[in-house]
Amino acid sequence: MKILTSKQTGETDNYTINNEPIESLSLMERAATMAFRWISAHFPASGFSVFAGPGNNGGDALAIARMLISNGRKVKIFLYKSRNLSPDATSNLEKLKKLPGSDITDLSAEDFSFSGFNNRIAIDGLFGSGLNRPLNERAAKIVTHINQSFRQIISIDIPSGLFCEDNSGNSRENIIKATYTLTFQMPKLSFLFPENREQTGHLVILPIGLSHEKISQTPTLWKITEKKDIQNLVSPPHRFAHKGTMGHALLIAGSYGKTGAALLASRACLRSGVGLMTTHVPHSAVAILQTAIPEAMMSVDRSDLMFTEHPELSAFSAIGVGPGIGTRVNTQRALCELLDQSKNKKMVIDADGLNILAANPEWMSKLPENTILTPHPKEFERLAGAAKDDYSRLQKAIDFAQKHHIILVLKGAYTAVISPEGRVSFNPTGNPGMATAGSGDTLTGIILGLLTSGIDPFDAASAAVYIHGLAGDMAAQRGMRGLIASDIIEHLQPAFKEATE
Repeated sequence: MKILTSKQTGETDNYTINNEPIESLSLMERAATMAFRWISAHFPASGFSVFAGPGNNGGDALAIARMLISNGRKVKIFLYKSRNLSPDATSNLEKLKKLPGSDITDLSAEDFSFSGFNNRIAIDGLFGSGLNRPLNERAAKIVTHINQSFRQIISIDIPSGLFCEDNSGNSRENIIKATYTLTFQMPKLSFLFPENREQTGHLVILPIGLSHEKISQTPTLWKITEKKDIQNLVSPPHRFAHKGTMGHALLIAGSYGKTGAALLASRACLRSGVGLMTTHVPHSAVAILQTAIPEAMMSVDRSDLMFTEHPELSAFSAIGVGPGIGTRVNTQRALCELLDQSKNKKMVIDADGLNILAANPEWMSKLPENTILTPHPKEFERLAGAAKDDYSRLQKAIDFAQKHHIILVLKGAYTAVISPEGRVSFNPTGNPGMATAGSGDTLTGIILGLLTSGIDPFDAASAAVYIHGLAGDMAAQRGMRGLIASDIIEHLQPAFKEATE
């Protein structure tokens, strides 16, 4: 699913109107009908206070108010800038006025009052996706009253006051804090940033029949991964496949006291369909891993405590390094030697491997092209520096991936997979229960497994993130609290089946 800019979305609206063809008022009616149906299904016996602004977002809200009143609901309408309505908003206002019992308050009046509606649910249609500057004092006062007066707020298309992309120059206290955002056709980029979670609330995407032809022809670097993408990337093994054709993975992981990281990543890699698996661990961890995962072969470091050397690399299709290896001097030296010998290898680096790179930034030039790095926000900050907000962090991550010719997996809600060309694929699967120790080690194992099987590195990272999140969602069906990384691994088989069949 593509993510378009606000300008591109407007162009898609206009293209749909001109080429479907459909009148703009009819397209507005279509969007309002979809929102009305969702609201009716989820709030079947509620009254509403509807806030409508002067633009087409206000027209959507007025059309929804008309449908609710026609459905027998109690609705109070608050109209902002009533003298400057768009043509379609004006048309919907005239239709609304003809309904008996329509209750309209003009917020342009100096003595407007918000009393008497605190028990209603607010429907926010003040400002839409075309907003590009912070709200003025009057509009900000209205937004503040709405946020303070209602327990539940339903924003139409976008919470009023929020910009579609970059909110670094915005006044966050003057943005609607939606309980639900009913957005049309495609999400806005700003919905995917953690800093906007209080404003966006629960996101619902409503299809309204915008031109698929125009959307497909519109260039964008942003998208959300969908199941159909995974089906195209990860195919089941062919009839004549055997362990020699499914690739041989090398995982370098673990140190004294952190053997679990090696265990989790190895199990996840094996569950991802790799043909052969070798895990390189300190001598003290061998007995533990050979007992816990007999399917994996062991490469044994001469050290009892840490990673200090690597095996001969020619036999391996892909290499994963980092989970639990620590950052001691001997381990840093070993990683440097590994990078020097891995020029043409597919590779994924996580955890302590990232911390070592952050401490030795000159080693970034040693990374094989299309190496996958999987930092969480703090690890990325150590690698590339701090960012003032999530939009700036994304731009910094894109620049970092392009500069070093690598693939970044910037972990979090809506994990962003970023290509060396600057493409960004956001992941929709996963849940807060996965914020637990070992979850990242598990993801590293899945990425390594898919890399080893021969999938393009960017596709392997995108598919691994999706399936990792899907397995977590399956595990969370028993509850998010108490979910552990092993639960994710135990659900990888059904997750692969669900995502690829």
